[in-house]
Amino acid sequence: MLTNYFKIAWRNLTKNKGYTTINIGGLALGMAVTTIIGLWVEDELSYNDHFEQKDKVAQVWQSQTFNGNVGTGTAIPLPLAPALKESYGDYFEELMMASWTFDAYLKYGEKSISRPGNRMQPNAPKMLELQILKGEKDGLREINSIMLSLSTADALFGEEDPIGKVVKLSNEYDMMVTGVYKDIPVNNSFHNTDYIVPWDHYVANAEWIKNSLDNWGNNSFQLFVKISDNVTFEQVTKAIIDIKKNADEEIAQYDPKIFLLSMEDWYLRSRFEDGIQKGGRITYVWLFSIIGIFVLLLACINFMNLSTARSEKRSKEVGIRKSIGSQRGHLINQFLSESFLVVLFAFLVALGIVLLFLNGFNELSRKEINFPWDNPLFWTFSLLFVVVTALLAGSYPALYLSSFRPVDVLKGTHQTGKYSGLPRKILVVVQFTVSVAFIIGTVIVMQQINHAKNRPVGYDKEGLIQIPTFAQDFVGKTDLMRTEFINSGAVVEMATSSSPTTQIWSNRSGFTWEGKPDGFQEDLAWTEVSPEYAKTLNLRIVEGRDFSREFASDSLGVLINETAKRYLGMENPVGKFIIDDDDEDPDPPMKIIGVVQDIIAQSPYEPVKQGLYVYDREDNFSYYTLRLNPKQSAGQSIAVVERVFKEHFPDIPFEYDFVDENYGEKFASEERIGSLTGIFTALAILISCLGLFGLTSFVAEQRTKEIGVRKVLGATVFNVWNMLSKDFLKLVVISCFIAIPVAYYIMNGWLQAYPYRIILKWWIFGLAIVGAFGLTVLTVSFQAIRAARQNPVKSLRME
Repeated sequence: MLTNYFKIAWRNLTKNKGYTTINIGGLALGMAVTTIIGLWVEDELSYNDHFEQKDKVAQVWQSQTFNGNVGTGTAIPLPLAPALKESYGDYFEELMMASWTFDAYLKYGEKSISRPGNRMQPNAPKMLELQILKGEKDGLREINSIMLSLSTADALFGEEDPIGKVVKLSNEYDMMVTGVYKDIPVNNSFHNTDYIVPWDHYVANAEWIKNSLDNWGNNSFQLFVKISDNVTFEQVTKAIIDIKKNADEEIAQYDPKIFLLSMEDWYLRSRFEDGIQKGGRITYVWLFSIIGIFVLLLACINFMNLSTARSEKRSKEVGIRKSIGSQRGHLINQFLSESFLVVLFAFLVALGIVLLFLNGFNELSRKEINFPWDNPLFWTFSLLFVVVTALLAGSYPALYLSSFRPVDVLKGTHQTGKYSGLPRKILVVVQFTVSVAFIIGTVIVMQQINHAKNRPVGYDKEGLIQIPTFAQDFVGKTDLMRTEFINSGAVVEMATSSSPTTQIWSNRSGFTWEGKPDGFQEDLAWTEVSPEYAKTLNLRIVEGRDFSREFASDSLGVLINETAKRYLGMENPVGKFIIDDDDEDPDPPMKIIGVVQDIIAQSPYEPVKQGLYVYDREDNFSYYTLRLNPKQSAGQSIAVVERVFKEHFPDIPFEYDFVDENYGEKFASEERIGSLTGIFTALAILISCLGLFGLTSFVAEQRTKEIGVRKVLGATVFNVWNMLSKDFLKLVVISCFIAIPVAYYIMNGWLQAYPYRIILKWWIFGLAIVGAFGLTVLTVSFQAIRAARQNPVKSLRME
């Protein structure tokens, strides 16, 4: 019986090739989109699955309140770890202090490379569940040891055995390689940890860290924990939440709250607003999951519409089969078999599409998704996917076609009824509602990105490069290198800074100034710069003057940005002082010598933070910032810069970044989301138009004789086009009325996550309406005009 079902199904499919092509093509596109989205979602949800016990690992976070505004982040003070171990040691199986991840120079023999890594305590290999390939698991127990990832070891040593070899770290410290571990997977929070240096080495060689051992106010470190089996994250958080507040009376004014954020939430749910967890990338997981479901639904709707529209073609078949004894259940099985066959072919085509475009999708989404050929779970889900899709696409046509009464069909008295086409119309409305909503959403996402991109950055980022200076070799050579670079003709100006231009690495409080309100809790971005910083960036001085080497007093000067002027409440700030309020180790008072234009150093979607630019008196810089000579090509200038750099730092690899490219990275996540959304929207529209094309073809075929009679009676091509098009255009109008409020509600909610955002304007929705109408007219017109231009003699000769 089953074999017979499939034989009949195959004959019907091959008999109606155009109908079959549209059905398989539409379903294949829908299933391909859903499969790719499914692989992307699985990759997102499997982030950090490298850890077998990720449900027990957490990072210590804290929230602090400044003037009623709650800020939340991962930075914690150094005394927190010993305090937790002493007072709540039973709650933790492991505690591990860590620095921030940053690049370091690694040198062996004549080979020198730069790699990102970390300073961690000796239990890091256990906490990170590293797969040790060579050497020891506890390779960080010696202060001058270092552990390397396999790719880093290969880059430095090639075929040599790295264990026991000495590597020069930052061109300053001799470190012995004690372990090589397998590269950490990309979808892992520690994937860019290519080397690990002992925490004790970090403390021993940095005076500021030693000074932070008892300082609860210096939030410059990270702390990772693994909780004991008998407690939960909530229980631990409840116990430790006020530990920092209780430890330091001065810090208590900021109401610090210490809590644990589970590893399962690091990637997907790490966004906080006013101290409350508000999601994160999980929003995009839900977004794309919904898109995938709707795209598949659109493809299934095509199948339903075309199957029910062709009901008259199959009515006699149903009547005959029922009259010779077929039960309704047999007919339902027959039509579901056809559906299953179509979906199976569509799935095979979809797999081909996925394989063809997976590399491009990976490049666009910055993923490393591999097709899971050897994953039985994938094929189980695929089979389930095919069956569910077949049932979803075929259930309504099967129930509808099998309901015909054989007597009426065979006597020719079967009437489809006044409302028989209503379900198809409803499905078309659903299709175009989804498509219009997708169009609106895509336009709004791109508008928001462009809105932030077009925001004035406050400086000239073109022709600006940054060179990292993470080694002692650079100390004391700033003036020499500035002179050398400028004399080379490749650079017109150079400055140093403690943070890159596109980031803020340090925030400080504990200052007082004239007119400071009682109880005011300041939070100021802090960047130490050389005197030429504003000149190098082409920063506009709006009040006062820039730093000058001609004034020795400028070493105690400070520039503030426009936001800081308002934040400090100073109407005429130039000449006033900002005083360090630290009684134990106060810095000299800083005199405000100028106000500079605001620059975007953090997220372009956030307000500019109040900031101080402090004269760097002690070479606390991390970057050279160079303004390239605009009179020659960037390539020429960089080649000269590299030559000059290598003359003075032959043992350090030359690396640089264009500031405009770094700034562009701030939009990368949103742009990827926008691009993917745009592609999926285009495919959704294509699927909808494909279904509309098939439906229009069938309607035109169904009304061939009517069109012939009308043409004989004098109807023009426009009259026929209008007759076939108006019903579909009415459905599009209804779709727009439904889609617009739905899209407005969803996208307005999405925009609320961005303080700097667009205002939704009518033309965005108007554009979507025009687009929907245009696509409908183009799709319908092709078949309508084709039908209208046919010779009526051919359609009426049998009458």
